[in-house]
Amino acid sequence: MDAAPVPVAAPPVAPTAALDALKARLPDHLRDLRLNLAIVTGASNLSSRQHWGAALASAYAARNPDVIRAIAAAAAPHLDAPARKAAEAAASVMAMNNVYYRFLHHLGEGNAYQALPARLRMQAIGNPGVDHLDFELWCLAVSAINGCGACVASHEQVVRSKAATAPMIQDAVRIAAVVHALAASLDGVAALA
Repeated sequence: MDAAPVPVAAPPVAPTAALDALKARLPDHLRDLRLNLAIVTGASNLSSRQHWGAALASAYAARNPDVIRAIAAAAAPHLDAPARKAAEAAASVMAMNNVYYRFLHHLGEGNAYQALPARLRMQAIGNPGVDHLDFELWCLAVSAINGCGACVASHEQVVRSKAATAPMIQDAVRIAAVVHALAASLDGVAALA
């Protein structure tokens, strides 16, 4: 009697294969974005953990499920469980804070709400489970996506005080910009498909 065939597991998907598949979905007139994806997958002035944490937090902030999954797959070899959780926490707490502090910022100095306590729980900022510089870089990247000038200024000041260089900060925000553009472009392409 012949033995039943042993199922062969599919080979694991290469971490950047999912990003390559997303790149292939971009039409030719978005070739600038295709080229700029090298900012996400290439070298930067950030540590590997800082780089991929910024990409993952930015993907969460950009809200496109395909982009989140692709970035998470590409980031997996570079981020341990605490870093993955911290990137998600950075996106979550900034989704809340960016709305609240942008509201205060839009009203300008001396508005009645500035004197009131925010009363928003944000313990992740004080105890993110990773190096504070890394977490603050991720918060800065998300704040740039969400367009909160007050939060961008605040987190930029914090990362500077923790010895982040201008090229490091620029790379975190460039990663955020490209991830956000990828999500927005794929949403647009899908809407018209």
